[in-house]
Amino acid sequence: MDMSTPVVDQTKLEAFVMRAVGDLSAAYGGVMVSLGAKLGLYKAMAGAGPISAKELAARAGCAERYVREWLNAQAAGGYVDYHAVGDTYELSPEQALVLADEDSPVYIPHAWNVPASMWFDEHKAVEAFRTGKGVAWGDHDGRLFCGVAAFYRNAYRGSLVSQWLPALDGVVERLEAGISVADVGCGHGHSTILMAQAYPNSRFHGFDVHAESIAEARRNAAEAGVADRVSFEVARAVDYPGRDYGLICFFDCLHDMGDPVAAARHAATRLARDGTVMLVEPFANDRVEDNRSPVARLYYAASTTICCAHAISEGGHLVLGAQAGEAQLAEVFRKAGFSHFRRAAETPFNLILEARR
Repeated sequence: MDMSTPVVDQTKLEAFVMRAVGDLSAAYGGVMVSLGAKLGLYKAMAGAGPISAKELAARAGCAERYVREWLNAQAAGGYVDYHAVGDTYELSPEQALVLADEDSPVYIPHAWNVPASMWFDEHKAVEAFRTGKGVAWGDHDGRLFCGVAAFYRNAYRGSLVSQWLPALDGVVERLEAGISVADVGCGHGHSTILMAQAYPNSRFHGFDVHAESIAEARRNAAEAGVADRVSFEVARAVDYPGRDYGLICFFDCLHDMGDPVAAARHAATRLARDGTVMLVEPFANDRVEDNRSPVARLYYAASTTICCAHAISEGGHLVLGAQAGEAQLAEVFRKAGFSHFRRAAETPFNLILEARR
């Protein structure tokens, strides 16, 4: 017997194959979710009760044969309920919140744009792995920006004003009285606009290195009716203008930066004496062995091709990655001269951290 030949446990092999097939099935299912959202199929089912494939096709203006096959895929994955007696399909209220209500904090179809962009840019990731070079945020397929902005918009809408800002010491009172706020790495400006809508006495300034996102943020602010108290400007996290900010925010972006210590240090020079930094980062424990969950896997994967790649493109002085954890983040702010750092709140998806000089 060749002792170098590994012994394969057939039961473990079959279990792992089925796990991999389950992941493959989920990837296929993501395409179905995106189609359902873009074609209005989920919205047509929401609140309709049991509905036939023919009726749904008529409501959504689609071909019945395609709709029936799509419905069967949804039923197989548990995304809709199937009633065999009447040959009908139904979207439950819970499923509707995730799939049909675009204002719901748990609405997910837009998020599928992110893996779509990751696949489209796979050749760039292969090259980055082999050369060690970075891939800048703006060099990705456009679906990345739309997917990230739309996904985070709803999460922020559900928690930012109602839970996260009140968790910071004295910040809500200062926002109500009127302060200047910087939103660093603002993207399409959804977080900036939400705060501006809630606190009309304050003034908000969004900064991002991606010019196309800044242009979209300006359009979003005008549409939301807050352009009188919100400005957006292309600027880096290490040299954006202004000073005496009562609040500086980093929403899910510090880990993308090539020099997060420099970004935190610049924030320290821009803060008012009693100012606060609000740092929102993907939820992560400090040890790799404690980050074993679907959420951690999602974040590590996105970090591999998006977050780390952008940080490296900016020089890669410290590449935190999307699963940095509180201890590493606290060390960044300690090095930047902050004396106070604490976890103010958390969700299954985010850490909400507070820093003061």
